[in-house]
Amino acid sequence: MSDTVISAENLSKSYLVGHKFVGAHREQFREVVGREARNIVRNAVNIARGRQVVLGDQVEEFWALKDLSFEVERGEVVGIIGRNGAGKSTLLKILSRITEPTEGRVVLRGRVASLLEVGTGFHGELTGRENIYLNGAILGMTRREISRKLDEIIAFAEVERFLDTPVKRYSSGMYVRLAFAIAAHLEPEILIIDEVLAVGDAEFQQKCLGKMDEVSRSQGRTVLFVSHNLGILGKLCSRAIWLDRGLICESGASQGVIREYLSRGALIVDRVVRLDHLPRPFLGGNELRFRSIEWLTELPLRHGEEVRARIAFETRAPLANVAVAIGFCDLAGTRILTYDSDLQDRSRQTLTQPAVYSVDLKIDGLPLQPDTYRLDIGCRSGDSYGLDYLPAALQMEVLAGPTTPSFISQRYSGVRLHSGWTWDPGNSLTTSADSDEMSPSV
Repeated sequence: MSDTVISAENLSKSYLVGHKFVGAHREQFREVVGREARNIVRNAVNIARGRQVVLGDQVEEFWALKDLSFEVERGEVVGIIGRNGAGKSTLLKILSRITEPTEGRVVLRGRVASLLEVGTGFHGELTGRENIYLNGAILGMTRREISRKLDEIIAFAEVERFLDTPVKRYSSGMYVRLAFAIAAHLEPEILIIDEVLAVGDAEFQQKCLGKMDEVSRSQGRTVLFVSHNLGILGKLCSRAIWLDRGLICESGASQGVIREYLSRGALIVDRVVRLDHLPRPFLGGNELRFRSIEWLTELPLRHGEEVRARIAFETRAPLANVAVAIGFCDLAGTRILTYDSDLQDRSRQTLTQPAVYSVDLKIDGLPLQPDTYRLDIGCRSGDSYGLDYLPAALQMEVLAGPTTPSFISQRYSGVRLHSGWTWDPGNSLTTSADSDEMSPSV
């Protein structure tokens, strides 16, 4: 009997995208009427034939995935990597049976549990306990089987106090804890997880990673994992699939695929980078969305030099106690340095009405040594309520500045901070001017 549990053959997915016509001159009335009449006829034909109705004057076919073929064996942990918009989430939605492929087919052997977005598969009016039984029933488990796992799920999720509270009142972190606990403990043969784990705190993320490793090694379950944290992905996954513009760019041992992916990483050189089109690892409450980041200093950034940036976002409801943060990560996804508006001056803002706002960041002297980094951008309300989060939103380079010592290029550490040093003026001290024989290295 074959150990292949996921088999994809020539898998493709297309969407129709509508574009609004923008004329180069003032249109005459008959041109407008004619174009709108053609739109009405086109939409009527699509409805009659059961096709997707797309708003817009011009319709473009966009292929999110194109001719993907691969197999995944029982017990494998496979990482899916690629830039934002590469097709990772589309692939997971097809494997989770949320959407159908346009062409090709997927064969799944076993029960599938998915964790793609916060609250996926939950009924907001039902309690946490009731949603556990609902998800188990969806997986085809009996009530007795679910009850046998109930205590383990509750203990892992750490939501005992809120188990009989409707989940619509849960925070995003509580959603994720309960959703992962259900997905991991109700014995699916295939576990599919998107970047949603980024919502949880660091301790819970490590707990989840340990559980995924356990279910694959000791229980023989298959795990598909999407994450921008390439360090974790490289350690957890035995194999990786690199997607680029809907195509498989490379597939093989995770460390080799990650090295090749990083070596071809594109650097951001534009002064204004749009953020509103990037996919989010979680939906949150949709009250706030980042729109752009504008660099007010010259690019590329330089070690020891001033950095100024303007982050723009749009709110859809009044918000209190708002803080914004950016984090610099290495290419493996490990956070090296964080700048947080809350930590700087403890000044959380109250935004009284829906509007477009911006906040300016100023760094007096960038302490990052010359290297390539990825930038996380996040916003929260209060201490823990996440409003928007963009992991690895962009990739950029830091070069040596005019005051950067040459030895920093040896890259012993990622961050070098200013500090005060006082030498004891003893007779044993010799300055470099006094002797050319001493050449200590640090």
